[in-house]
Order: sequence, then structure tokens, then C-alpha cells
Amino acid sequence: MASNPREHDDDADERPTKRVRVDDNDDETPMVVTVAEDVLPPSSALLNLVRDDPNRVSEVDVGISQYISKDVPRIEGIIKQRFTDFLVFEVNQAGEVIHLKDISKPVEPKEDKPVPEPAPAPPPAEVPAVVDLSADGQWHTEFDDALSPYLSASLLQELRTIYEEGSEPPFVADGGWGQRPARATDGDGEPAPEPPAEPEPEAQEPKGGRNQRGRGRGRGGKNPRGPAKQQRRPDTRKVISDSIEAKADRGALHKAIRELFNGKLESETMTSNAEAASGDESRIVIRWKHGQGRWDNRKPKKEGPKRKLYVHFTMHKTNRDTHDALSHLARMMKLQVRDFGVAGTKDKRGVTTQRVSVRAQGRSPEILWKLANNVPGRRTEAQATSMRGERGIRVGDFCPADTSLDLGMLQGNAFVITLRNVKVDSEDIIDRAMGSMKTQGFINYYGMQRFGTASVPTHSIGLALLQSDWQKAVSLILSRRPGEHPDVDAGRRAWLDEGDLDKALQLLPRRVVAERCILENFKKQGGETRNCMGALSTIPRNLRTMYVHAYQSYVWNAVVSERIRRFGADKAVPGDIVFADVASAQAGDTDLAMDVEIDATQDAPEEVAADAAPEQQKRGKKKFTPVAVKVLTEEDASQYSIFDVVMPLPGRDVAYPGGELGEMYKKFLIMDGLDPMNLTRIHNKEYSLLGSYRKMVQLPRELSWSVLHYTDPDVALAQSDEDQHLGFDAPAPVPDGKFLALQIRLTLTTAAYATMALREVTKAGTSSHYQTQLTKGSEDQAFRGTAADEQDEEQEGEAGATEA
Repeated sequence: MASNPREHDDDADERPTKRVRVDDNDDETPMVVTVAEDVLPPSSALLNLVRDDPNRVSEVDVGISQYISKDVPRIEGIIKQRFTDFLVFEVNQAGEVIHLKDISKPVEPKEDKPVPEPAPAPPPAEVPAVVDLSADGQWHTEFDDALSPYLSASLLQELRTIYEEGSEPPFVADGGWGQRPARATDGDGEPAPEPPAEPEPEAQEPKGGRNQRGRGRGRGGKNPRGPAKQQRRPDTRKVISDSIEAKADRGALHKAIRELFNGKLESETMTSNAEAASGDESRIVIRWKHGQGRWDNRKPKKEGPKRKLYVHFTMHKTNRDTHDALSHLARMMKLQVRDFGVAGTKDKRGVTTQRVSVRAQGRSPEILWKLANNVPGRRTEAQATSMRGERGIRVGDFCPADTSLDLGMLQGNAFVITLRNVKVDSEDIIDRAMGSMKTQGFINYYGMQRFGTASVPTHSIGLALLQSDWQKAVSLILSRRPGEHPDVDAGRRAWLDEGDLDKALQLLPRRVVAERCILENFKKQGGETRNCMGALSTIPRNLRTMYVHAYQSYVWNAVVSERIRRFGADKAVPGDIVFADVASAQAGDTDLAMDVEIDATQDAPEEVAADAAPEQQKRGKKKFTPVAVKVLTEEDASQYSIFDVVMPLPGRDVAYPGGELGEMYKKFLIMDGLDPMNLTRIHNKEYSLLGSYRKMVQLPRELSWSVLHYTDPDVALAQSDEDQHLGFDAPAPVPDGKFLALQIRLTLTTAAYATMALREVTKAGTSSHYQTQLTKGSEDQAFRGTAADEQDEEQEGEAGATEA
């Protein structure tokens, strides 16, 4: 659904009242945050642009201007009019297309038992095996149901109180210096677990610190004030059951305590002299297990199968970017976003399906499924499988795994794309356009998702970072964008016009990542000065570097357009670059790490790696090794095809094309205030440009198409996996439909943009703003809802015929 356009504010270009300062190298200077009249890089003058709308960034602004099939007429069509018009399915490393296969609750696999004969019938009062519900530390109604046959209501309440207090007994203040220190909180605001008690160390000579005082011991010395270390307090809390005469019932209670609380609580029959002085040995004592004393002297228990460290599942999301979807799941599962891993990010506007890994932290797939579906909170299990997923997110196909997913662990993506209200002189033109892309491919441009379409494109922010102009970078990030979502614009104005940090942070949605990071850092700094460099450093690293990569992408697009304009896209020519050998070609496909996207509204990046799992961060820090390439000459150019040609993203460790194209790279960098011979930033290495290579022309791995007819634009022409599971009817053909649609099925590699393939077919703009305008002016909008009206009329007619 297209975002609601904002009316133009008369004071949108007024100078804001808030003045901030930058502290770079201890030099604080005042700064005014405002919107520059033209924020495009100076090198954009080389593109000979005539800007139609200074409030929007178009394709030509980011270097996208050429086509391969220039002789094929334009095909007008609307992209992503409905979410189901853009279906994306991940292709894993085995070449399998990921679909959502099972949305039901996963069943915990049962442990294999060596004894072949059937087990004896359980006693009548035997408690059935219960799924581990103790993972979240909450008291569940299942506990009451399972224990009520053995414990009275008052005893159940006592046990619940002890359980909810936690393993550490409540502290009773003594008024002295040894009070219990405040416990830190974890990322969810819950008290973090305290470290276990450690044995008393032997006396040692004091060492370290001033006057030989131990570090972190306050006054130091033999008897420092306050506790030298935390020790476990005696836990006298326990619940003693009423007399249970039947041995089978006592055994059932023991089993229930063991399975319900997963070993966190222990139960024992009263057999000691102190506890059974009355001679009554039919009561059960229940208490927290602390791993010491006589509770550990019992015979060792047989360990069950070791639970795997990760759980993999399929995520099916509608109109959500990847980071937003994972943030929602993290809140539901009481985890951090960094606990999740994905092989790649997916588009926001559409319906996408991909695999996700999560560090399970001892939780079973069944528990994670329940948490993700809010069962038994707001939904029952039946509702979780019969209603749409909350916030457009559906999960399924859970299974344990030994490893996490990492960026790049995929072959590509499969697409089912539907263009609506297609206007073309003849269907033969459609076949010509599609046939051209099938054999000649499309220019492998970086799409508008990387740059955004707002008035402040990401590559302009990237250039400011490369220039170490922290003040300008902050100004661009915080500046207002015409047509932005009202809640985001209100948050920006609260800061820019009123200087109210608290109000701005309250209004800005969490999805506005960079802006919130800067303002939260400003709030911590306090005072009348602002350290812009420090504020920028609080933005997630991958988002900061993504701004820089956007600038590289802009230069790449511009030079490739010039290469296609001058020499065409049918063959390799002298001066082109190719990989020197097969090994270099495989190692040289390094563009994936930078193939991340910015949502068109410029709210937040579709970048899960900003909070990537530790494994992903470690693998992302591998030492970069330049790959071997060769510059073609007159003698060997004919030995290579256009699909072998690669073009460099500017950087320190790449070779540039020969001739005028190589000089063009230098012109862009010099005009933008960068030194082509020195792209390393000693004090800010993350802004250093290493460079990489990218295929200039992409050929789809698979491609097919069909022409459809429809009348009602609200009727889906493609079916998502979730719709199939919920029992919705598959789209039915409408041979006499008033409007034409083109449905394309294609598979692309990881570094290719589907929107750029569509651009080659339609010869039209692909930005969300342009497509929104096409939708508003489309003739099919006058027929919205007509299919539902016709269905109602048919049902009324059938009812009348039956009555007659």
C-alpha cells in the first residue's frame, strides 16, 4: 500500500531555530541544521541532468540512464500495485526455492527407546509428559492443571510465590553496609541473572592499583567496606505437601515437578530425622535447586539428548522490511535482534519468504513457535493457524540446527512479479521485450532501493562521511523530507524547529534508526555543544558503511551508463575488465556484502546485519584479499562475452578500465573532493574504500511470462504461501477482463535487483513515488471492489432461485 502523501508545509524550508555544534579534534564550532537546496554530489554535473522535481531523487540522478533493448518500444505497467504483485522466494545454497510449507505447531521429537516391547500401563494418577514451559520464567496455567491433583490451592499459591521470586531468596535489608547491590537489567528490562557464588580464594598479597590496592575494591585492604563478593544466601523457602499415601501418586508428583520446571525445582520425600520426626514419610518437599549440599549427593540423573544451539524457521512477511520483522520476532520471543541470522535481506513492499536462524537459548522449536504466535496470549493454537500472522509476519517449518545462517548463504531469489494495467500496442512487443532480456540480459544497475527516493539520497550522506564532514552528514540525516510519513516529520520538526529532544524521540518511530541514534546521543551529551562525529558513531556500523557503499554504487552506475552509451552492450571491448581465472571469478563476487537496500521512504534500512549475530560479525571481518583481473586488449577482447565484463566500485584495491572510462572514475572522485590515489581513512577505517567488482550485465537464471486479464484491481493475480495455508481460492482467470496484466517469473543471483530487470522490460521508472503516481492515475482504480459486488449479486440470485 502506498504511503499517504503529505501536504506541502509552507514553512518546510524555513531555517530551524536549534543550533548545534560539532566537536571534531577538540574544535567545537556552531552548526545550523538545515536542508541544502541541492544535496546531490558535485559530480552529478557530469551527468548533464535536468531535474524535474528537486524534492525527489530519480533514476537519472543516481546514474541509471541506459537500456540494452533500445529498439523495443516502451511497455507501460504498474509495479507493486498490490503486495501479492511482488512475491519473493529465497533460493538456498542447495538451489531449493524456499516456500512456507507447515504453519502448525512443531512437535518435539521423541527420544528413541532401545526396548522394543510396549511400556507397562501407567498408574491411574500418572501425570502425562508436559512440554517445557519454564523457559520464560513465568507461571503458566498448565502448572496449576498438572499439580492440582496433589497440592491444595494454598500450597499451589505458595509454590507459585517461590517460583516467581526466582532462585535467589528475597533480600531482607539489615541497615548495614552489606546490602544487596542492585541487579543489572538485560535488554528486555528484566533483572539479569546473578553470577554463581565462587569459592573463597586464598589470601594473596595485594597487587595492582594505587598504593597496591586491588582494582575494583573501593578502599581496598583486608576488610573493605561492603561485601567483597556476592555469596549465595541460605534459601530456606520450601513447600511441603499434605500427606500422599499412594506411592504412585508421590512418584507422579516427583515426575511433574521434574518435567514442568525442567530441573529448576527439586522434590524429595521427607525422610530425614528433622523433617519426619512425626514418623510421617508420605509428604513431599519442593524447593529451588541450587546445586550444592545434599541435593547434589543423590544418584546422578540420566541426561537427555543435548538440545541443538540454533533453530531454523521460515519467515513469510508482508510489507515489512527484514529488520523490522526480526525486531518484532525478537520482542515476541524475548530475544535480541542479534540472536537472529539471515542469508539475505528482502524487499519491504511485497510478500517475501526466507529462512531465518535463531539462537534458541535452550528453547525448543515448539516454545519458540508459541512465543512467535503469541500462544496462549492473544491467540489460541487454532487461531494461530487460521488467521493471518500478526503484523504481516508468519513463521513455520521450525527445525533444530547446529549452525546459524550468515549473509551470503544463498544462491539468489525467485520472483513472481505482476505488472498491472499494461498498455502496449500489441502483445508481440511483450514477447520481444521478454525475449531480449532472456537472451541479452539487463544492465546490472544498483536499483533505487539503495539510494531512496526522498529529497536526501543515501549517497549524498555517504559522500559527506567520506569527506569527514560530520556536521553535513548529521544535517542531511536529520533534515526533513517532503512527503514523509507524518509521525516521522513531526519528530524531525520537534528537534529542528523546537529543539525538543525528548519530544522528538517520543515521536520518531523505532524504524527511524539513524535519526534516533543521533538524537539519543545528543541527549546523553547534554549542554549546548554537539559532538557530531561521536553521534554518528552510535549508528549501527553496517548502516554507516551502507551510506558509503551507496556513493560507490552511484559512481558505478554512472560509469556503466557511459560504457553502454559509447560501446553498446553486445560484446566485450578493449579496456574492459574481466576476472583473470575461474578462481578469481568465484572469489571476486564480493559485491554481496554491500548488496543492502534502503527503503524508499528513507525511514530505515532493510539491513539485519546492523544487529547481526556475533557469528555474522566475525565472518564479516575477514581480511580482504584483492582478486586477479585483467584489462582486455585488441588481441583477447573477442575471447570474452559481455557477461564476463565486470566494472569496479571505486576503492583502494581495484583496477580501473583502460582509456577514457578509467579517467571518468577519477573525474567523479576529484570533483567530489576525494583523492583517487588515497581512499584510505586512517582514523576512520570503516569509511575506507577497498572496492570490489560487479557484473555489468546480468542474465536471468530462469525466465518465463504470461499475459493475464482482470477488471478489479483489488483481486489478487498471484497467490502467496500464507493465502494457500489459510484456504483462500487461487486466482481465477478472467478472459473477458477489461485490463491487461503481465506476470513474470524469474530467478536472479544475489547481487541483482529485480526492479532493474523490470526497468529493462518497461522502459519506465521504478521508484516507489513514480509507481504510486501511476497507480493513482490508473483507469482500473474505477473498478475497485466490482468483483465483490458481482459475487454478492450472484449469491442473491442463487438465493432467489432457491426460494422460488
